[in-house]
Amino acid sequence: MTEPAPQQPKQSVIGEFRAFLLRGNVVDLAVAVVVGAASAAVVKSLVSDLLLPLIGAVIGTPNFSSLKFTIGESVFHYGNFIDAVVSFFLIVAAIFFLVVKPTEKLAAFTGDRPDPGPSEVEILAEIRDLLREDRGRSD
Repeated sequence: MTEPAPQQPKQSVIGEFRAFLLRGNVVDLAVAVVVGAASAAVVKSLVSDLLLPLIGAVIGTPNFSSLKFTIGESVFHYGNFIDAVVSFFLIVAAIFFLVVKPTEKLAAFTGDRPDPGPSEVEILAEIRDLLREDRGRSD
């Protein structure tokens, strides 16, 4: 007969919840969400309050939402789509130049580069060697 697995002491729901919250990934995720929300507000303000009016000064209209055409009874507000596309590209550009590039420069300056890990060639060579070892044992 097999012996039953040893029972673990039961934790209260509050204890389980606390253990869940104190795991590193949850705390990191919470911080990332808060920082992301704050950054989104700043970037959205940058785009809508500074960059789009600048584009409007050059092109003549900062808001394309009034552009539309109709076919029969249907109205197509293609100006809203143009606004969304312009905003998207400006937001991506702002994030790239204000977050990604400075972070890369900071990582290069401090030497905090992530370990690239083994290359594909090294992994394939290791697999080859393991297969050779396995074949040697089965003979």
